[in-house]
Amino acid sequence: MPKPGEHKTVQARILAYAEAIGWTFVSREEAERRRGFDPVVPTADRAKNRSLFFDDLLDAKVREFNPRYAEAAGALLGQFRHLHANIFGNREFVEHLRNRGKFFDHEERRERDLILIDYDDPERQPKARRNVYEVTEEWAFHNGHYGTREDVVFLINGIPVLVIECKNAGKDEAIALGVDQIRRYHRETPELFVSQQLFTATDAIGFSYGVTWNTVRRNIFNWKDEEVGKLESKVMSFCAIGQVLAFLKDYIVFAEKDEELNKYILRQHQTGAVEATVSRALDSRRSRGLVWHTQGSGKTFTMIKAAERLFRAPEADKPTVLLMIDRNELEDQMLKNLAALGLGNLEHAGSITRLNKLLRDDYRGIIVTMIHKFRDMPANINTRSNIYVLIDEAHRTTGGDLGNFLMAGLPNASYIGFTGTPVDKTAYGRGTFKTFGCEDDKGYLHKYSIADSIGDGTTLPLYYSLAESELLVPHETLDKEFLSLAEAEGVADIAELNKILERAVNLKNFLKGTDRIQKVAQFVARHYRENVEPLGYKAFLVGVDREACALYKHALDQFLPAEYSEVVYTGNNNDSALLKEFHLDPKRERQIRKSFGKLDQQPKILIVTEKLLTGFDAPVLYALYLDKPMRDHTLLQAIARVNRPFENEQAEMVKPHGFVLDFVGIFEKLEKALAFDSEEINAIIKDLKLLKVLFKNKMEQQAPEYLALIERNFDDKDVDALIEHFRDPQRRKAFFKEFKEIEMLYEIISPDAFLRPFIEDYGTLAAIYNVVRKAYTRRIQVDRDFQKKTRELVQKHVGTGYIQPVIDVIEINENTARYIAENKGGDGNKIINLVKSIEKKAEEESDDPYLIAMAQRAQAVQESFEDRQTSTADALDTLLREVEANEARKREQAEKGFDGLTYFVYRTLLDAGITNAEEVSRKVKHAFVEFPNWRKSENALRELRKKVTFAVYANSDDLERVTALVDQLFTLLEKADRI
Repeated sequence: MPKPGEHKTVQARILAYAEAIGWTFVSREEAERRRGFDPVVPTADRAKNRSLFFDDLLDAKVREFNPRYAEAAGALLGQFRHLHANIFGNREFVEHLRNRGKFFDHEERRERDLILIDYDDPERQPKARRNVYEVTEEWAFHNGHYGTREDVVFLINGIPVLVIECKNAGKDEAIALGVDQIRRYHRETPELFVSQQLFTATDAIGFSYGVTWNTVRRNIFNWKDEEVGKLESKVMSFCAIGQVLAFLKDYIVFAEKDEELNKYILRQHQTGAVEATVSRALDSRRSRGLVWHTQGSGKTFTMIKAAERLFRAPEADKPTVLLMIDRNELEDQMLKNLAALGLGNLEHAGSITRLNKLLRDDYRGIIVTMIHKFRDMPANINTRSNIYVLIDEAHRTTGGDLGNFLMAGLPNASYIGFTGTPVDKTAYGRGTFKTFGCEDDKGYLHKYSIADSIGDGTTLPLYYSLAESELLVPHETLDKEFLSLAEAEGVADIAELNKILERAVNLKNFLKGTDRIQKVAQFVARHYRENVEPLGYKAFLVGVDREACALYKHALDQFLPAEYSEVVYTGNNNDSALLKEFHLDPKRERQIRKSFGKLDQQPKILIVTEKLLTGFDAPVLYALYLDKPMRDHTLLQAIARVNRPFENEQAEMVKPHGFVLDFVGIFEKLEKALAFDSEEINAIIKDLKLLKVLFKNKMEQQAPEYLALIERNFDDKDVDALIEHFRDPQRRKAFFKEFKEIEMLYEIISPDAFLRPFIEDYGTLAAIYNVVRKAYTRRIQVDRDFQKKTRELVQKHVGTGYIQPVIDVIEINENTARYIAENKGGDGNKIINLVKSIEKKAEEESDDPYLIAMAQRAQAVQESFEDRQTSTADALDTLLREVEANEARKREQAEKGFDGLTYFVYRTLLDAGITNAEEVSRKVKHAFVEFPNWRKSENALRELRKKVTFAVYANSDDLERVTALVDQLFTLLEKADRI
């Protein structure tokens, strides 16, 4: 029985669920008519240069919403078509969707907002709705070079805003393949994504979503719903009209990072916190709240969006919103991101005097400032109640006198604290709860824990390992001068930590001992070269103070090239000659930060002590070499630098976790160093030994099932057995997943003596994977290549004849059948080799449509074979008949003197019953000769299609059949371009 296709299993269901929640279904034919498609024109031509909107509806809505807009939709559509087909054009379109586009009112001689969407709509009665919500399928577009057909598209007032790519759950890596298609659409038909803002990919089980112009894996998320794994509930919650409007209006953000424009979508925990913050701030009965979101979960964007929502809320009645941060670099970034929102009322209070003046003068708008600007502020400087204070890093910024000045100066304001670290068990922690969480039973308004974050993939797990015992600080010294000090408990920032360490004389002397510095540097260099660099990632070395950083730089340069590392710290005029050696001007420091974030640029290691340990975000950072005593908030913030997810599509890298190598001995006393609830500690960081245990368990429990398949040291019978065993796609998928988990563990642990007993079995397991992957992988590969250390291991085995090659490329000619019959090996292996060989032939002669079509048929045979819909003997017989038919075709083609294109046209026309097929095919060939640049020129392609269509139509009165034939030809040629 044939398996259900994508449309039956997923696409049709999505359309039905969308209708159930208020979207009106528009058939493909109706949608094409409304886009101006001409039904008598070939399909690809119909899709070419047609409107990307429902023009009539958009025109009607623009007139309805903007009665003074004289130009109406004609001028508007012209304006939209001139937007750049890139992220910048998309950002402009978002402004229009948010009703911030402008038009000139000639009667009143002033600018007005151009309304495209009524955002009050969902709260009205259905009959009073002004927006039109529609959903359609098979949304086709051709830009003259490439054609795209999107599965499901949602439109508001005739504007496409959301696309869903559907995949069959039976396919390997179905959602990853769906996302890969979205990426291809961006490359080939970027015009589609000027207006489209959101995308999802689903296989009826998973439901991944993101924003257009950002298809990096770490920015694609799984939509969470109460009914886990149920497509209906996910579609009905994600595609709910109110939810889509909220995404468009509020929760898509553009921001610059490293001078590049990026687009983001706020995730569910962020939008939940924004809604909770706004609700609490506008609540007349309560005025405090604590948002506890773990480090790396997007807290800055959450604060920015909450501030914007409060500023724009009518109920707030022209409020003052204070955004209070604790770091200069974050202050600058916050101002840039707020400015990008198009807010007119935005002020930077860069001094105490400026802040006092703004508050005294009753300024209405958003003020960005730092907590220390409240020092000595007069009491009751502003007593309004619609002042909303959003405080970053609230666990430390409002401690002591600063908090007292702030709350005395603004006695009736609402205060929402944001913290990225768990609230600890010390007085500091209780103070944070008492200050901000006093009006909530649980002590917080909204929580997104470390465990939540790791579970969602927002951040990665952290693992640590201890350095050699001789390098660790003696227990008595560490305990006496640091861990047992009462003033060190709950230490909230690094400046405070540094004051404590200044008094730890013996501790610092030990850490900066000349011999020890040399040994640690050598250890770091070796570990980085052997364990981190092969994975492709970068590292921090954290010294106890600035002098230690300078000493480490000199020592590291003896073991690594000088360009591998840079020192980043704040310089002072009265510094020693050693410290001045590494002073950086702001421009150079910015360049180092930017280069460090790039995989292919130096430096690979940053040596730091205070700077960059809070707020710095570099996903390529994997390892942190810790040589500075830290605890509580400071420790958590430092190690959180390495917990950011990272993916590189080209290098097929997916960062597994963050890693900390402890040279101090802090993690030997983890419960004391992190004075948080035990549940939080367990989620924060785990001993690397656990990964060794996991690797050992997998090699002893999962691997034997696969290793038992190899009985004859990978001879041809073993290969045949592997191909037959993994013929089932689900069995294959399970093995690929298991191996990838084992491989990543090996990459992280290696080199290590612990691995010695497992090397032979692991090499065999990798070889099995190599055979199965080569046999069954498709053209689109999803994270299936070997990692570096495993690749070296496998190459070593292959070099000694460890594995017989699974792919034997066969020449496709008159001798193929005889070669197959005489060749040793099972029929399963022969099927795989025949399919691969036919594909290779089509790739080499990509201008021959017959071979392209033959390769497609061969792929279908393999799919049927894998799904056990076709027996092994029948599949092999079908493929051999294809080869025989191709030989007959070549003989007839030679007799007639045709090339591949001309013969394919001739055979197609003949099979379709077109008269004078030979003469017509020659005319078609001449048309292709006349327009050699048809693949690159839109005009040439248009003229070529016309000539081909007319040449065929002259010998047939059935326009529909002619159109289908021409479509078939150009579809195959388009696929040839992608082979």
